[in-house]
Amino acid sequence: MSNSPLTASELEVLSTKAIAAKATAYCPYSKFRVGACILTQKGECITGANVENVSYPVGTCAERVAFGTAIVAGYKEFKAIAVATDIKPGASPCGMCRQFMREFTTPSFPVYMYDGDGNHTMMTMGELLPNSFGPNDLPK
Repeated sequence: MSNSPLTASELEVLSTKAIAAKATAYCPYSKFRVGACILTQKGECITGANVENVSYPVGTCAERVAFGTAIVAGYKEFKAIAVATDIKPGASPCGMCRQFMREFTTPSFPVYMYDGDGNHTMMTMGELLPNSFGPNDLPK
């Protein structure tokens, strides 16, 4: 696990918003709330929460909701993401989310994972998705 590249105040805002985003989750089937918050390079915070569907594979994870919202709002450069759950230890992004997030980040991008008590661990995208396939891997 790596040291935090964020300031204490950036981390506080990021964690507070990710934890608060759990309350907006639509999870009537699993009851597994997930909130996410992305910090853009410009200091903006974009949140997301999981949105389930009665047909389980159709649901969308909080991380993909947050990144999709950020991208369509015109953001292209990101500093970090926080993901918050109610379990201990906090959950890491699923495989699909890891690949989705990798599209918009680098291997050094920090991912903060918060548990139900507000404690966190941080790993980089490179740690979560080693030897990843990203946009720079395609021929020019």
